Amino acid sequence: MATIDRRATTLALAHALSAAERGLAVIPLSRTKLPALRSPHRDEPDPAPCHGECGRFGHGVYDASTEPRRIRELFAAAPWSTGYGIACGLHPHHLIGIDLDTKSATDSSAALRELALRHLFTIPATVVVLTPSGGRHLWLTGPPDVVVPNSASRLAPGIDIRGAGGYLVGPGSRTAHGVYEAAPGTARLAPAPCPPELLHLLLPPPRTTQRPAPAATITTGGQGQGLVQFVLAAHEGQRNTRLFWAACRAYENGIGPQLITPLVRAAVRTGLTEREARSTIASAARMTAPPSRRP
Repeated sequence: MATIDRRATTLALAHALSAAERGLAVIPLSRTKLPALRSPHRDEPDPAPCHGECGRFGHGVYDASTEPRRIRELFAAAPWSTGYGIACGLHPHHLIGIDLDTKSATDSSAALRELALRHLFTIPATVVVLTPSGGRHLWLTGPPDVVVPNSASRLAPGIDIRGAGGYLVGPGSRTAHGVYEAAPGTARLAPAPCPPELLHLLLPPPRTTQRPAPAATITTGGQGQGLVQFVLAAHEGQRNTRLFWAACRAYENGIGPQLITPLVRAAVRTGLTEREARSTIASAARMTAPPSRRP
């Protein structure tokens, strides 16, 4: 049974209620950052999909609410909770979380700056939450008719996205590794609108019936063929992003130098110039190099 820290639970509830006043739907979290309430269907042999229609708690972000009474009931049902999660993608903010992780070997903040320079956008002043591990969560808002999916390192190494169906750990939450806190000067800011150029990168590629150019004609020596195919499948608007991601994976796996030529050829087939392709690959090489070898 989980240890109950009543002071931590009381503080988490207070922070959650304060967030709800700002229109942010919340759920209680445990010290592991997971939803504090387990699914009521966990012991059922063949449970039907349920997003809370059964009327019981334990459906993760589907329990999230801005109603003070319901929030108090959620926390009363989970007296071991020490934090709270903020559901993303919901009215009125349609929150999008940019999670700049520190667990990977790459510099996620530098990766975001690189993307901003390459795609000509600026991150506006917005809420920033500092994580116990040294990472940062940037809060942005999206259009009400756009669904941003969750992703891990798809945008760039070390950058995770919290979108519809996901949640962010709220400031004031206490976890097994420490406390989440709002960065100085950002606590009272409203989440800023996501720049259109960044929003475009966050969305999944459109479905198409067009068949990609065959990757088999681009030789890779047996390694990295999947990365080349990934680049060849790029559509307009995602060519740089896919090439950058593939090049990062190649360098992280020690095959970057061997894949330069195949990746350049694949990128040129999608519509990039050779100069653009080589510049993007060079950026990936710098991004994934050990700190001691970076210029």
